[in-house]
Amino acid sequence: MKKRFLAWLYGDQDVMDGILDNFNKPDVSHSELKKITRAAEEEYDHRPEVLEAIGRDRARFRTIYLVIAFISCIMLTLVLLYTVSLLPEYGAENPRAVEVVSRYVEDGLEETGAVNIVSGMILDYRAFDTLGESHVLFTALICVMILLRIDRKNQRSDYEDYYTVRTDTYFDLSTDPVLRLVCAVIVPCILLYGIYILLNGQNSPGGGFSGGAVLGAGMILFSVAFGFDKADRFFTLKVSNIVTFVSLGFYSFAKGYVFFMGANGLENHIPKGTPGAIFSGGMILPLDIAVGCVVGCTMFGFYSLFRRGSIGGQI
Repeated sequence: MKKRFLAWLYGDQDVMDGILDNFNKPDVSHSELKKITRAAEEEYDHRPEVLEAIGRDRARFRTIYLVIAFISCIMLTLVLLYTVSLLPEYGAENPRAVEVVSRYVEDGLEETGAVNIVSGMILDYRAFDTLGESHVLFTALICVMILLRIDRKNQRSDYEDYYTVRTDTYFDLSTDPVLRLVCAVIVPCILLYGIYILLNGQNSPGGGFSGGAVLGAGMILFSVAFGFDKADRFFTLKVSNIVTFVSLGFYSFAKGYVFFMGANGLENHIPKGTPGAIFSGGMILPLDIAVGCVVGCTMFGFYSLFRRGSIGGQI
């Protein structure tokens, strides 16, 4: 080592001589370079020390996984057995269930201000359950986005052309004049009907989930008929994330405030309005809008991710 250093120091030998020859070879295509890289990776992966380290990691992970799974199953079993022990005997009447049903039917209109008892239950009495369902949709969209979204950070190889990957390879229906003409008439009606369902959930069958599903279907049909380029003009990935975040945040803070005030015996000062009017039901109408936005964004997000690997095109 000392001789090589002295030879380099006095200029008698170039220590980099021959090292960069492989990098300066002309006419090396991406496919050949990928084959060379893949062969080197396979050779490295089959080394005994690498295989031994992988085996140890797998054994350690399996042990930890089995321990956590066993403890989780035991805890879940104990919780279920304790819950079963609190249930009434088989065939006996459950007075608490009767009290809850009668409370919903007899006092639901007065306490929630909603003519639709179902909306009063899911967005007032059991609003936290609906919040959990909305977060399940949001979490599912995040998981699908992590798995399918294509951008510069998750290319399948270092030599993959990003712009080639995200090029649409599916059959484009937006060039069909009949489909475009029909959707130009139908899509506004679908979106208007979805808004009607969304705003009228406290008075009739409908609400956030059904209205959001109709709105999501309308946006999907619009993107099919007119292409993603036009859909990207008003609904991008950034817009979807902002709408979903604001909707879930508003839902959480609004119902947190209502439940906190109610648990402490305080008045929340939220007017319930006149039953049957569009502005009635207290917080049910804005919560319906929040849930509908989450459902609509989730539906269109799933379609967009499975169709082209992104939401809104602007990644």
